[in-house]
Amino acid sequence: MKKLIAGVLCVCMLSALVIGCETKESTTATTDATTTADAGDDTTEGGSTETGIINLWSFTDEVPNMVDKYVELNPEFGERYEIVSTVISTTDNAYEPALDAALAGGGADAPDLYCAEAAFVIKYCSGDASSYAATYESLGIDIDAAIEEAGIAQYSIEVGSNADGEVVGLGYQATGGAFIYRRSIATDTFGTDEPASIASEVGPGWDKFFEAAATLKDAGYAIVSGDGDIWHAIENSSEDGWIVDGALVIDPLREEFLDYSLMLKENGYSNDTQDWTEAWYGDMAGTADTQVFGFFGPAWLINYVIADHCGGTAAGDGTYGDWAVCNSPIGFFWGGTWLIPAAGTDVPEGVAEILTWITLDCSETGLQYMWANGEVAAAKDSVASATVMAMSDGTLDFLAGQNMFDVFVPANEFANGSNLTQYDGTINGYWRDQVRQYSSGEKTRDEAIAGFKQMVADNLDVVVE
Repeated sequence: MKKLIAGVLCVCMLSALVIGCETKESTTATTDATTTADAGDDTTEGGSTETGIINLWSFTDEVPNMVDKYVELNPEFGERYEIVSTVISTTDNAYEPALDAALAGGGADAPDLYCAEAAFVIKYCSGDASSYAATYESLGIDIDAAIEEAGIAQYSIEVGSNADGEVVGLGYQATGGAFIYRRSIATDTFGTDEPASIASEVGPGWDKFFEAAATLKDAGYAIVSGDGDIWHAIENSSEDGWIVDGALVIDPLREEFLDYSLMLKENGYSNDTQDWTEAWYGDMAGTADTQVFGFFGPAWLINYVIADHCGGTAAGDGTYGDWAVCNSPIGFFWGGTWLIPAAGTDVPEGVAEILTWITLDCSETGLQYMWANGEVAAAKDSVASATVMAMSDGTLDFLAGQNMFDVFVPANEFANGSNLTQYDGTINGYWRDQVRQYSSGEKTRDEAIAGFKQMVADNLDVVVE
C-alpha cells in the first residue's frame, strides 16, 4: 500500500456513485484511499499483464466516484489495479499546493491521474506545471479519431492542450452557457415563455440584453441577481485572456464590465447580490421583494445550484418547474473539470482505460451516456460528447419538460477556450473587487483600473504597464 499523505487522510471504501456539480467542494481537505483489490500479475484476456496502483488526485469526490463506478461495472479492472484516491478541497487554496508538491516529489506516491478545474487548468495543461502531464496519445489513445467520434467541443480541446497543441486533458462535462429564466416572468413581461422568443428579447448582444433589462424593470422585475451573473459570460467570451506574452491585458469586453456593472446597479436592473451568497440563492427561490428573471450558466447551474435553492421539489412548489433555457446573448462557458494523466506513470494502460471511459466513450455503456440520461446521477446533465447528447433525452420536469440539450449542444460550439490563463482565479478576484468598488461609487473608473493593475503587479509575476 502506498504511503498516505500525513495528517489529512481517511481510509474508506467508495461504495456509491454520487455525482456533484463542478463547484461542489468538500469542506475539509481529506484523502480517500480506495482499495479495489490486491494487485496481482494475472494476464488478462486482451494479453496485458499490467497491474499496480493508480494514484488519483481530485478536488471533489466526483471523479473518484466515477472510477468506483467503473470498477463496479468492470470487476476485472479491480482485480488488476488498486485505486488510491486523494481528495483535497479547493477551499482556502488547499488543493493546488498539495498537488504541486506531489507532482514535484515523484516517487511511489506521485499522482498517476489528476484533476484540474477551469480556474487553474491552464497551469497544468500548458502553463508552469504542464511538464508533469502526459499526452493522451502517449498512452495509446487514438486521440484525434476518438475526439471526432465523440464530438468533443473545440473549447474543451483548446483548454486541455499543451503548448505544442497536444491533448493532455479532457473534460467530461459540457459547460457551454445559456440564459436560464423564469417562465412566469417571461409571460408577464414579454407575453410568451417560448425559448426562441425569449432569446430574441435578451439577445443577441449586450445592447439587446439591456433593452430587455429596461423592459423588465418597468414591469417590476430585475433581469439578473447581481453583476456576477453576467461576469462569466463576459469573461469567457472575450478575445484575449488576462495575460498575453507575459503582460497583463484588459480585453475591451472585460473592461466594459465596469460599465455593465454600473448600469445594473444605477438603473436597478439587478438586486445587487454577490454570487454564492444567501441573497443570490434567495433570488433562485423568488424570495426577494424584487423577483429576478434569470441567471447565466451551464447545465450544472440548473441541476446543482438553482434546483437546490428553488424552494421546492415539484411543480408549483417554490419556483420548481417555472424555468426554461434559451440561447445566451453571447457564447461562453463556465467551469468544468479536466482529467490529466501524469508523465511517467507506471500504469499507463489502466490510466488510459479510465480516461477513455470517462472522457471519450460515446457508447451506451460509457460514463457520459449514463450520466446524460440520469442513470448514475441525481439529474440528467450536459456532457462533453455531442454524440452522446444527440443520443440522449434532456427533458427535465424542472424546466417544465423542455429538452435542455437543444440549447446546450449548440452552446458548446459557441464557447471560446483560447482566452484562459493560469492565473485566472486570482486575477478575476482582483478585477471583480475593483469593479464593485467602482459601481458602488467608492472609486472612479481610472482608480479602479489602477487599483487592479497594482494588485496584479504586487502579487504575480506578470508585466504590468
